[in-house]
Amino acid sequence: MKHAFSLRFASFALVLATGACIEDPNTYPSLGKRPVEKLGFAEPEVKAAVAAPDPALDKDIAAISAKLDAITTGFARDAAKAEMLARSARGAAVGSDAWITAQTALAGLDDWRAQGSSLVTDIEALATDRAAKLQPDYPALAAIRTKAQAESDRQGATITRIQASMPSA
Repeated sequence: MKHAFSLRFASFALVLATGACIEDPNTYPSLGKRPVEKLGFAEPEVKAAVAAPDPALDKDIAAISAKLDAITTGFARDAAKAEMLARSARGAAVGSDAWITAQTALAGLDDWRAQGSSLVTDIEALATDRAAKLQPDYPALAAIRTKAQAESDRQGATITRIQASMPSA
């Protein structure tokens, strides 16, 4: 009985040892670096697209620039008048003639600012149309947009300053 048990144990051990020598049919990936891991994590360089000259857009930009200049000049002229009227309304009561005249002048400034804001919207629409057509940024369009936005911001600050100097209702 002992001999039969030893023989069974030996044959079982032989089967196990032989099984360890068999090649695994499954292949596993190497633990070495893959080609993509050798590239690094830096952003790839992207070549900036250069906008081709666009005579029609240049003509639109020239018209926008002239309109912006007219708005800037008109606002500056009317802002000087509004400041003078606001100074004269400082001692006056709310609802007095001086106060109403100053408020009317401020309303005129709001009209100039609305025209400037509308111009910024028109410029942004041109830029959006270019982007929708997958065209690159147009430097002259970006420059006029920056200039128009700065003027609109300046006008808003001027109106706020003048309004703060007047008696409030």
